[in-house]
Amino acid sequence: MQAFKNDMQVVKFGGTSVGAPERMKKIASLVVNMPGKKIVVLSALSGTTNALVRIGDLLLANKATEAEKEISLLEKHYQNFIEQLYESAPYHAIGQELVSRYFSLFRLLAAGRFDDRSYRELLAQGELISTELFYHHCQEKKINARLLPALHFMSIDENQEPELEKISERIRPILETMANANILITQGYICRNHKNEIDNLKRGGSDYTASLVGAAVLAEEIQIWTDIDGMHNNDPRIVKKTLPIAELTFDEASELAYFGAKILHPSTIVPAQKYNVPVRLKNTMDEKAEGTLISERGSRGQFKAVAAKDGITAIKIKSSRMLLAYGFLRQVFGVFEKYKTPIDMISTSEVAVSVTIDENKHLDEIVEELKEFGVIDVDRNQTIICIVGNMLAEKEGVLKDVFQALAAVPIRMVSYGGSNNNISLLVETAQKEKALNLLNTGLFGL
Repeated sequence: MQAFKNDMQVVKFGGTSVGAPERMKKIASLVVNMPGKKIVVLSALSGTTNALVRIGDLLLANKATEAEKEISLLEKHYQNFIEQLYESAPYHAIGQELVSRYFSLFRLLAAGRFDDRSYRELLAQGELISTELFYHHCQEKKINARLLPALHFMSIDENQEPELEKISERIRPILETMANANILITQGYICRNHKNEIDNLKRGGSDYTASLVGAAVLAEEIQIWTDIDGMHNNDPRIVKKTLPIAELTFDEASELAYFGAKILHPSTIVPAQKYNVPVRLKNTMDEKAEGTLISERGSRGQFKAVAAKDGITAIKIKSSRMLLAYGFLRQVFGVFEKYKTPIDMISTSEVAVSVTIDENKHLDEIVEELKEFGVIDVDRNQTIICIVGNMLAEKEGVLKDVFQALAAVPIRMVSYGGSNNNISLLVETAQKEKALNLLNTGLFGL
């Protein structure tokens, strides 16, 4: 994949960053003052996607009257938004037309045969509205910006995986036609599927969009702007004293995102890492804060951060036949594969194997089939505590430090050595807050 513009930056702003008129104005000013060309990826205004989900659910349940009430409430919110966003009468009129057009579409979708395809089309409108609002604000302020429609280049295959090579092939000719614009505005989250229908990258997918676009154009940097100073060493919602992390490797950031660090979508790192495009996490509330730089390089230091993933179920299969049973594990894992249920952690002994899952949709069927292999124990309400650092599997005393810090917390399972950067522990969810605070003191001295 040859570079299109290696001096281009991809800059993503989430729902809270564009959730109020004054914030949308602030990010326009912020982007204008950034050097070079920028592709700006926007989420829907905060609260919009949740509202559209409620409307869609009501329509699927044939509750048209309740859905109309939700549509009217959301429409009023947008009418108030444009009154504060635009300053001149002509742009107030443009804003009114924009809101009228989108909400007419909502009602048109509601009036027809509402199905899964309609639902996906409805969910896409939040990003389409926010980018149009932002584009017209730029126009009013005489900012040299253009709209770059994500539905013209962003696609997923039949397995709902992004088609990065195709995305790159499509976006580059479009960018060439917009070479005179300093700011290109596109939608996060939305895409087309293999049937050319409107679809999405699932929740949190605007981060993923930014990474895919950054990889597709081999950008100089991908910036993810949120309302926190980068990734922290622990969960600031639970632990009082936390510190932002200056640098992480791609692998370290991937582990933290997967195991519960909410600032980053778990899939975001993959495209950026594949094409070695640095990702920087920044704070729209404090643009001078350094944030976190994620790259191949990272920084030294034994322990970097702790994250927690809730909603975990542990399943133990105890079997006296296991010791000498050739192919036992293959058969056990085959059950999970059959029900398309990923496994997070694995622990084995001569007579038992324990695994964890975070998706209980087919739990009953899985347990029923596993009974063929032995006695099954199921523990719900578990949490995976993930401790991430630099080459943890190669350093002395690492487990000693962890277990000393957690001496007062019962630990159900341990995963160590599968990754150089990660130690995973399973505890009861009721113990999570205590565990995170103890690790904050024991590993970081905070």
